[in-house]
Amino acid sequence: MRYFMTFSYDGTGYKGYQKQPGKKTIQRELEKVLTKINSNQDVTITATGRTDAGVHALNQKAHFDLDKDLDEEKLRDSFNKMLPDDIYVKKIEKVKDDFHARFDAKAKEYIYKINVGEYNPIEKNYVYQYNKRLDITEMERALKYLEGEHNFKSFTKTDEEKEDYVRTIIQATLTREVKNVNEIVISIIGTGFLRYMVRNIVGLLIEIGEGKRKSGEVFDILKEEDRTKAGKTAPANGLYLKDVFY
Repeated sequence: MRYFMTFSYDGTGYKGYQKQPGKKTIQRELEKVLTKINSNQDVTITATGRTDAGVHALNQKAHFDLDKDLDEEKLRDSFNKMLPDDIYVKKIEKVKDDFHARFDAKAKEYIYKINVGEYNPIEKNYVYQYNKRLDITEMERALKYLEGEHNFKSFTKTDEEKEDYVRTIIQATLTREVKNVNEIVISIIGTGFLRYMVRNIVGLLIEIGEGKRKSGEVFDILKEEDRTKAGKTAPANGLYLKDVFY
């Protein structure tokens, strides 16, 4: 029986989603609990993708297989009773055996939060405390230039050689929080993402917002296919996997 799970987590105290030997990760905590539920038989959870250390998720998705036919609500409740309080399973549903949480995903949405107002120590793990004004108009213009299909080699990790760096950004927007005008939220919806791609895009946007670069430079940076041309990587704490679309 294959189960499909939606869950959220605070990534602050973890070394990312993916299981790593001797390190505290989201996947490790989930599988540890699921093994107990499964009569101490090991279970592997396959997520739609990994998030890096310090990155959060609002609606991460994953599937796993059990020999047992369990009630979804009871299974969800069992999970949440045993999980640490910074991970929460929102929903579990039964799916067809050939469903795949990663390969069947059509698009993902990441958001990045920036505080351009006064430093807020309460939000330091959840909103990047930039604490200076930015040119929002130029940043919005640059985001629009990134929409569509492009080679994003300039926006990914340089020591990971891939055959294909082409990805499609369906929509990229910048908004201000209604309750807090000093909080900027950058949303990027795409068919797929390279490692550090969103954080590297945000890093460039901040440089553009500072006036150090112009929005039109985006075109040249994409053409260069060179990571050193795109600027700094934004911190992990402002990044969230918001949703996955099927």
